Amino acid sequence: MKFALVGCGRIAKRHSELLGLNQIKNASLVAVCDIIEKKAEVIGKKFNVPYYTDMDEMMQNEDIDVVSVLTESGNHAKHVINLSKYGKHIVVEKPMALTIDDADAMIEACDKNGCRLFVIKQNRFNIPVVKLRQALDGGRFGKLILGTVRVRWCRPQEYYDQDSWRGTWAMDGGVLTNQASHHVDLLEWMMGDVESVFAKSITALVNIEAEDTAVVTLKFKNGALGIIEATTAVRPKDLEGSLSILGEKGAVEIGGFAVNKMLHWNFSERLSADDEVLRKYSVNPPNVYGFGHQAYYEHVVDSILNNKAQLVDGLEGRRSLELIMAIYESIETGKEVFLRFKPTKCRLGQTSE
Repeated sequence: MKFALVGCGRIAKRHSELLGLNQIKNASLVAVCDIIEKKAEVIGKKFNVPYYTDMDEMMQNEDIDVVSVLTESGNHAKHVINLSKYGKHIVVEKPMALTIDDADAMIEACDKNGCRLFVIKQNRFNIPVVKLRQALDGGRFGKLILGTVRVRWCRPQEYYDQDSWRGTWAMDGGVLTNQASHHVDLLEWMMGDVESVFAKSITALVNIEAEDTAVVTLKFKNGALGIIEATTAVRPKDLEGSLSILGEKGAVEIGGFAVNKMLHWNFSERLSADDEVLRKYSVNPPNVYGFGHQAYYEHVVDSILNNKAQLVDGLEGRRSLELIMAIYESIETGKEVFLRFKPTKCRLGQTSE
């Protein structure tokens, strides 16, 4: 399958290496595009593929099966909607959009044009996360009690100064939308639909519009509770990205830098295979973006070639976006917010007045 990239910024390094170095079976990189020609040129020349500054020109000139949208979060919607007219399948980085209306428009455009929309949630493919999900699906936890995610990372002012859109409400959001969006997705995927949220945030150590630190309490529809702790204000370096699930019959905690290391695997009803879990299902990611991008692309190719359902389609991507927007609504109003809701104060995706 022939892949093209739209957006050649920081995350494109990972995508281009996987596709350009033939690390994904049945996939290759055939073209790249960025409005800043130098960025496109660097990746294009590195992998000996054509590079463009106009995505329409690229789509019209090249033979492309799938296009990956890696542009600024606030531009995902307009770029996906524009690209959908070519009828090619689309992969989009997280978050899929910054407003529910934009997410709905993306889903509608892709449906209308017959292209499948894949929203990247690569941590779902981390080996310990897959093992946890299997235990959950197997009923090993019994009644769920508490789910917690912690994102304790370091993003200094220099990180936000790299690009003018970082940390802005209109184009990015804060730690909840950017760094912790994968963890929010994992928590909801494991624990089920959310009934309500209550949240507080601060901008502690950097000069940006949005938050660098937030705490959230959640009530799930199944009666369980949840906690989200997210910050990019850890100094001097990253600490952890973790997920823990507690139930009446067991407790599992996955830690490490990027939800990649099985720390605790305890069930009251033991299986013989449990003894090997801590040894066999702990992996270290090769880079800052975690282990799962390779597995995610393999999933995309498999889904398309074999006509299988994708794990995170537009509707699934919309689900975690709605939760993040509810969290922002709670931060702005100081009140508990019940899902489904219509945002009135949430600033995500809005231009500053």
